[in-house]
Amino acid sequence: MHLARSDSTPRRRRGAELQAALLDAAWAELRERGYAGLTFAAVAERAGTSRPVVNRHWATKDVLVRDAIVRASEAFPLTDPDTGSVREDTISLLEQLNGAFAAFAAAMTAQLAAYFEETGTTPAELRAALIDTRWALIESVAHRAAARGEIDGTKLTPRIIRLPYDLLRHQVLMDLKPMPSQDIREIVDTVYLPLIT
Repeated sequence: MHLARSDSTPRRRRGAELQAALLDAAWAELRERGYAGLTFAAVAERAGTSRPVVNRHWATKDVLVRDAIVRASEAFPLTDPDTGSVREDTISLLEQLNGAFAAFAAAMTAQLAAYFEETGTTPAELRAALIDTRWALIESVAHRAAARGEIDGTKLTPRIIRLPYDLLRHQVLMDLKPMPSQDIREIVDTVYLPLIT
């Protein structure tokens, strides 16, 4: 005879569902307490589970935090605007990234200082783990424009392709809020396009 489970009995999560809950809890703890204040016990409590469950998935705090940041960044996917204009495509990608950069600005500054100190890594190394698929799309927009003859493909160095996105990231990190749309257009029209046309 099977007893019906009451609605108040918590459902046991497993696999990807449990891992997602733990990573979401770790991200929330990171934003509230910073890396130094984040503990496996607090992550477990926030996720509604036990500390040994967290330890089974992650042996060290730095790996848990890195994975939580990667998961949080996936909430901001880029879509290919493909307007046929490098100007419009670049503005669209910058607008899409504007919200994502603002969401991560606080975490990437004071909240992660202890993470970089403990792991001996840099923000650039963490960024590289976050934007692989996005970077491929950003590059493809520039190379498509070169193939159309809209811009000079010989001028497309990785640094120049990154420039408008680096300027956006810098301003968001300095202001801790999204960049105004007119500033995005100014970057594209007065800095980026003159370099590649």
